[in-house]
Amino acid sequence: MLTVEVEKREMKESPEALRKRGAMPAVFYGPKEGATAVAINALKFDRVWREAGETTVVVLKGVGEEKEALIHDVQFHPVTSSLLHADFYVLEKGKKIKIKVPLKFVGVAPAEKAGNIVSKVLHEIEIEVAPAELPHNLPVDISVLANVGEHITAEQIKLPPSAALITQAGDIVVTIIEFKEEKIEEPITPVAAEGAPVAGEAGAVSVAGAEAGTSKQEAGDAKKEVKKEAKKEAKK
Repeated sequence: MLTVEVEKREMKESPEALRKRGAMPAVFYGPKEGATAVAINALKFDRVWREAGETTVVVLKGVGEEKEALIHDVQFHPVTSSLLHADFYVLEKGKKIKIKVPLKFVGVAPAEKAGNIVSKVLHEIEIEVAPAELPHNLPVDISVLANVGEHITAEQIKLPPSAALITQAGDIVVTIIEFKEEKIEEPITPVAAEGAPVAGEAGAVSVAGAEAGTSKQEAGDAKKEVKKEAKKEAKK
């Protein structure tokens, strides 16, 4: 079992002073345990925290009797992400605990290989379990999902012998949904004759404008012919 060495904290020692010597403030408490301020080695705790998370029992040593506890809450600096503070929840001996345990999806669904989608609905379930059997995570084998609509419910997940399911038994954990490709209709663009200017471009002339220009030219030519004929008649 992972262990965390703790020392009773003198409250006159500020968090800044603790960090200068490589320590950090923490507190432990529980149903039968009053809140006790302690100091812990920051580097060693970081290693334990990365391995244990919040679902693995650790042993607290250094203050009174050894205590089995869960890392209940960890605070980090918002800018540097360095550890600031930790809470430990001391477990009551002989008592089960209610806790949310993360799910670990394993395997490959044949339905996914066929091009469909694996939809993970839940990522943790709540159980009541003896501390000694508390799992770090619960595996969910999705290799049994072969067709669209098939699913795994909370009651189908294998639990430790002492555990009881708190999450609703029929809650869907993961399911297969059909992949449907969306068809995007592209607007039809009229194709202009090769070499012809497109409407709106420089050099383009509307049909009505072209016809109007032709009519004016013809009228002007007719007037010139009439004037020529009139001059000829006058000379006679």
